Amino acid sequence: MAILVQHQYKIYLSTGDFLHSSTSDSIYATLIGTDGTSERTNLANCVLDVMTGKTGTYTVTTASTLGQLLLVKLEKEQYLFLPENKWFCSKVVVTTPEHDVIYFPCYRWVSRGEVVELRGGKARKVFEDELPLLVHHRKKELEHHKKLFQWNEFAEGLPHINSAKELSALPAEVLFSFSKEVETIYTRESGMFELKLKGLADSTEQWEDLDKMKKVFWFRKTPISEYVSEHWKEDDFFGSQFLNGTNPNVIQRCTTLPPNFPVTDEMVQPFLEDGSSLATEMKKGNIFICDYKRLEGVPTRVVNGEPLPLTAALCLFYNNPEDNLTPIAIQLEQQPSQQNPIYLPSDSEHDWLLAKMFVRNADFIEHQNSYNLLGTHLLAEAFAMATHRSLPIMHPLHKLLIPHFRYTLPVNTISREILFGPEEGLTKVFKYSKSIHSLKANPIDITTLTITNAYFIEVSRKITKKRTFIQDTTLGLEGLKELLKRAHSEITYSSLCLPENIVARGLESIPNFYYREDGLKLWNIINSFVQGMVEHFYSSDSEVSRDSELQDWIHEIFIHGFLGNGKSGIPQRFDTVKEVIKFITMVIFTVSAQHSAVSMGQFDYCSWVPNSPIFLCKAPPTTKGCSSMSTIFETLPDVGSTVRGMASTWLLSKKYSDFIPLGSYPNQYFDETDGYFDVTKQMMKHFQAELSYLSESITERNSTFTPPYNYLNPAEMENSVSM
Repeated sequence: MAILVQHQYKIYLSTGDFLHSSTSDSIYATLIGTDGTSERTNLANCVLDVMTGKTGTYTVTTASTLGQLLLVKLEKEQYLFLPENKWFCSKVVVTTPEHDVIYFPCYRWVSRGEVVELRGGKARKVFEDELPLLVHHRKKELEHHKKLFQWNEFAEGLPHINSAKELSALPAEVLFSFSKEVETIYTRESGMFELKLKGLADSTEQWEDLDKMKKVFWFRKTPISEYVSEHWKEDDFFGSQFLNGTNPNVIQRCTTLPPNFPVTDEMVQPFLEDGSSLATEMKKGNIFICDYKRLEGVPTRVVNGEPLPLTAALCLFYNNPEDNLTPIAIQLEQQPSQQNPIYLPSDSEHDWLLAKMFVRNADFIEHQNSYNLLGTHLLAEAFAMATHRSLPIMHPLHKLLIPHFRYTLPVNTISREILFGPEEGLTKVFKYSKSIHSLKANPIDITTLTITNAYFIEVSRKITKKRTFIQDTTLGLEGLKELLKRAHSEITYSSLCLPENIVARGLESIPNFYYREDGLKLWNIINSFVQGMVEHFYSSDSEVSRDSELQDWIHEIFIHGFLGNGKSGIPQRFDTVKEVIKFITMVIFTVSAQHSAVSMGQFDYCSWVPNSPIFLCKAPPTTKGCSSMSTIFETLPDVGSTVRGMASTWLLSKKYSDFIPLGSYPNQYFDETDGYFDVTKQMMKHFQAELSYLSESITERNSTFTPPYNYLNPAEMENSVSM
């Protein structure tokens, strides 16, 4: 009598470790190998089996060996009469009868009725797959993702975006995690904001006293925001913000004055070194300029029948012998005239202060829109979309990049709901947020006050009588789109690569430029890590050329992210390993370091509204000598707008419980183990060590001066555009 031999496969099923990751549904698994397929096996049909943060052990028995194990198919179905709750599957590990251990990464939500096929083993490029089953699976996966992640036009002349109109329309694999802590914060902060802001957020009164403004702000402050409120009038501090504030992207060395900025030696000689001249200081490399010409003619929001003022200002700076960058001349419009005077530090206190406020307002508009929204959020979305559509999960560059796109699509989607559908959009956001307890869908960086987080929006709606968020900015929708279109047309590959950007702006040697110092060190650390990873998977330039999926990826980015603009210098294809390394370095730097540099300091520098006005109510004077402190108050936003601006920047600067810093990879996408050694894990550890050394040196440096520059501290920046 023959003995029936059974082959046992051990399955280790891991559930996510955050709130609501578990499910009460039944989980089924099917194993697929080169020599056969297992029966569909019920692994779990009890909530105790699939619990948050737990790994369950199960057995699948087959009559014969399956050969080389290739795929694991997971399905989730209703158990008894229980309602559906989505399940977050972290990973599946299978031990075969031959004692092979195969790792199948998942890290995504699974819905009822959905079939998820996981592929295990080492990362492989498209031309390395030979088994028909894997070739078919790879093709089917990309076809499916192209249906899930569809491009849509955001606005003419801007990067394309994902087609989801609301959060619930996004694929489950990119949605937010759940967090009990965030729900607790929501309850606490909602009450606090109602108590503190009620009676102020609706006020249309003008400020009459800076001390009263300080009293409103004092219940929320940081050491830097406090420093800003005390020093915002000082020229040295004003200049330092263009190097180490929230927008270090505009200033550049001035080697010759623009013809429309007729500053003379007679005007500025009193502010230069004795006996020097503009020409001399330009040759020395001590003269710098911020030119906001891109703002000229951008339409603004109409209030009481009149458009809000927005100046396309020019500001000239001098790096003095004490190595302080100070403003020496300001012209508030592009075309010189008697009605457009050049303001000087020797003018009346209020004339000079008002001129600097208009420059700071112009810088705020450029920062929030051109450099934050467009330069990080929208570009990150294009990179993420192309990755989901063109690189299958087994592709080594998918595994390398996907942690750097965590939450980017939902963050941008909820931003657009808020920005373009103030009431309808908000209602959808709240229904979604409450239904899934996903109040991690919080700060969204579009413009301060049009971008905010869910719990502030809810409080805002209660106390501002359904005002729209576009009502608290300089630009309306038309102006926002026009500015973004102009900025996008000027983006170049070089401008996105920090080392080239710094050289192009002539900022290699200006002292006390910590954005440059920290940023270049970060760029080099990221570049070294990327080089190791890319060279491990691409041994030659010919492998790059042969990788059709990689070529599709860069082509999608060129077409949808940069609208096929050949003048941008963005590559349309890759021919060398070196080209791939540079581009991947730029992508990771943009979505982590650059985003941190332009977003992390928003409360520090923008909450004190006189320092970074969200909008200004009165046009600049056309003659000197007519301004007073009353003029300053009449020009500043009203009480309600100021308070809402402060509250928004506070919430934009919060760090959340599921924060993941640059270089941290809690999800294990790679499994390159060869014997007992995994080269990818070793490279990640080295990357983390280098980031840690940099973080320590930044912390040590910051202890020696005020205000510190911490926005490119790797320990403090997110791995992705996730807020």
